[in-house]
Amino acid sequence: MKAAVFYEPGVIKIEEKEKPIITDDEVLIRVMAAGLCGTDLHIFDGAKGASECFPPVILGHEFSGIVEAVGKAVTRVKTGDHVTVDPSIMCGKCYSCQTGKPHFCESYSATGVTYDGAFAEFCKAKEEQLYILNPEVSFEEGALCEPLGCCLHGIDRANIRTGDTVLIIGGGTIGSIMIQLAKLAGASTVILSEPVEEKWILAKKMGADHTINPLKQTPFEFIQEKGIREINVTIECVGSKATMLDAFKYISNGGHVLLFGVSDPDLEIPVKPYEIFQREITVTASYVNPYTHGRAANLLNTRKLQLSELISDKLTLDEIEDAFKIREKNGKAMIYPNI
Repeated sequence: MKAAVFYEPGVIKIEEKEKPIITDDEVLIRVMAAGLCGTDLHIFDGAKGASECFPPVILGHEFSGIVEAVGKAVTRVKTGDHVTVDPSIMCGKCYSCQTGKPHFCESYSATGVTYDGAFAEFCKAKEEQLYILNPEVSFEEGALCEPLGCCLHGIDRANIRTGDTVLIIGGGTIGSIMIQLAKLAGASTVILSEPVEEKWILAKKMGADHTINPLKQTPFEFIQEKGIREINVTIECVGSKATMLDAFKYISNGGHVLLFGVSDPDLEIPVKPYEIFQREITVTASYVNPYTHGRAANLLNTRKLQLSELISDKLTLDEIEDAFKIREKNGKAMIYPNI
């Protein structure tokens, strides 16, 4: 099979590899769509804080495909099923797993990071990692199930109440998903803060009620102009110092700040604990997707979200180096290994 093999920072090669051999509890998947994620970029760049992997390895952990073959013990899926794959692999036995925090598993690993992933014509996974997609769900949407699951975990932790006003900072792929989930969670007003005004059109389609350019107008000025009394939840989706500070700056008394964007591990921001105390600000964060992939698949199967329009670039496996150069500047880059 054809595969894109990562060898070291900056080096990825298209090679012919043996098709994966499955065991009794595994499934062989023909990869139909695989998204390029920020994690892939961090690994490719050798960035500090990148997920640990052991080259040579095939990257790609956001993907969907068609079941090609199943092991003898597999009962939940069959050949021909359309599936999305949760890349997370937890032991189920350690203290974290046993106390409801499986994403902190002591032996946490992931398809497409620790083990060979989806930047290849075929990939294998354990049966429990697979979720069936209805035929009307596109493979591109299925590949976006993984970031959707991560966003669901963030929304769970953001504590959005019915009628809340939510400020989302950053209008990339994650921000666009967060807009839709905030609405589903009950937010009456969702405001997007995004300096690239070309992204506003998509944000409106995703359900944003208002869009602002923070370089021209602050959220404070905007809500005063519109007669909005407070911002109950801020969701930071960028990971920069400036945007994280904005998340604290614009939250109202008693509000919730969700830090979702991945920052540099050494980044520090000046936050005053007394102000958090005095204003009763709740600060939380969100790390990967602890068993939210199934809920994400349910949302896709019931057609509750718009995800197809988030894809800006469609490339073949042979063009994967171009995908790494695009770096989600225009949206989500999607790889099609079997085209």
